[in-house]
Parts: sequence; structure tokens; C-alpha cells
Amino acid sequence: MKMNKQCLPCLVNQVVKMASMTGCLDQDELFHQFFASMSQVDFTKTNPEIIGEVFDMVKAYIHHDDPYYQLRRDYNQMFLKQLNQLDNQIHSFEEAVKYAIVGNVIDFSPIHQNVQKDMMTYFQNMDQLSLTINHVERLKEDLMNASSLVYLGDNCGEICLDLLLIKRIKAMNPQLKIYFVTRGKPVVNDSILEDAYEVGMDQYATIISNGDGSLGTILSCVSQEFLDVYHQADLIIAKGQANFESLSEEDKNIYFLLMVKCDVISRYIGVKQKSFVCLSQKMR
Repeated sequence: MKMNKQCLPCLVNQVVKMASMTGCLDQDELFHQFFASMSQVDFTKTNPEIIGEVFDMVKAYIHHDDPYYQLRRDYNQMFLKQLNQLDNQIHSFEEAVKYAIVGNVIDFSPIHQNVQKDMMTYFQNMDQLSLTINHVERLKEDLMNASSLVYLGDNCGEICLDLLLIKRIKAMNPQLKIYFVTRGKPVVNDSILEDAYEVGMDQYATIISNGDGSLGTILSCVSQEFLDVYHQADLIIAKGQANFESLSEEDKNIYFLLMVKCDVISRYIGVKQKSFVCLSQKMR
């Protein structure tokens, strides 16, 4: 998906949030630089790619390569402490998929006391939660017949719910070669290699980065190592809106797992905002 004009207010809001969360002292000057760069932005790019470029600008301005480091650690530790409890609550493959999608509710915002409470509310009401688009059975069938899977991760914290799903995928098909993919460098609170190892993803999958700092998976920017794995995979599981925006026009066997968080994606997919979807690219 190319940049949509309705993404512009969201992009500005994200920069304001980043300036606040990274402790930028001279925010006015940062905003001046941001708007100057936006005056020459390439609107043929995707929103995740542009956000990645903006975040690089923010990091350079505040002289910090990983300003969300503590935020990622806090989210990961929050969910790792509850991992066994959450694991015991999952009784089917479809439930594991729903838990992983609920993890996509996490977005970059300051850690506060209500984050855990809000997530627990979802988990306690999983029986009432339904998928607006439910291609889980087809996903399960494809996984059983596949020899290789690429799982594109998204946010910190959320990665712990990905772990529980991947654990079940591995149990279903022990011969399946699974690659778990992180971002190539810090970009807001998205997971990087360090996060994947921290939560123990290497128990079930080979961990690689995509070699890029965009918010999603921009195939023109990723590493050759990632491209080789991506093109050879029998199927892809892509978490989150940014991966959907990046790969929605790809002719691959991709399953998108996400919560629909904005009107642009809502209209593009054809579901209401806050819908939870397991969407097969082949069935769109």
C-alpha cells in the first residue's frame, strides 16, 4: 500500500509522541526538521517506510540509537512474567491465533498501569472474542503441509504471544523449519534480535533480522539473507498493520494477523476498526 493522504495526521501525531517519549529537549527544532523533510517526501513509498526514515531522523537528532530500549524491555518482561499462565489458558490452535492477534493491541505508547489491565481484560474475555475474518483452518492446513515458514514479528511484548503460537505450530508440525524475523535495527518499540532472544524464541525458531529499520517489511530495503529465506518459504505469517501495509500487494502465500487500528486499513480490508483478523492473501 502506498502512502495514503489520511496517514499524514497520524504520521505527525507519531512524531509528536516520539519527541515526547524520547525526551527530546528542543522539540520545536525537531518538528522544523520533520516538516522540512516531509515537504520532499516520496508519496510512492509506504507509510511504514516513511515512519522508519522519520525515526532515523529522530534518533540522529537526539543522538540515541535505541531510545525505546527500556520500553521494549518493560513490555517483554511484563508478558514473560505471565507467560505460563497465558500458555495454560490456550486450549486450541485457533485460541493461540487469537491470543497472538490480541497481542497486536500493543502499540508504542508509554508504559502505564492500565496496559496490563487492558490486556488482561481481553484475555479474560477470549471466549467472546471472534475473528471478523477467520482463515484459521486454512492456515492450519497450510502449516501442516509446509516445510518452511517465515513469521514476521511486530512489537515487543506482543512477541511473547507470538512465541506461544509458534510453540503450537512446532508441536503440530515438528519437521517445519520456522524463521522468526525481527526488524534490522531499533524502530519505535518493534522487536529486534535482542528481544527475540530475550523471550526465548530460539527454542522453536531460527531468529533472523530483516536487515532494515522500516516499520514494516519493505522488500526493496531488506537484506539479501532475508530475501533468500522469504522467497523460499512455503508460507508467511505477518503480524501487524505495518507488515500488512508493506506486503498487501505481494503475490505470496501470506497470512496477516492483526488488529485493524485505523480507517485507512479498515476501508482497504473491508472491516470495522478494532476488528481482529486472520486474513489469507490468497483468499482476499
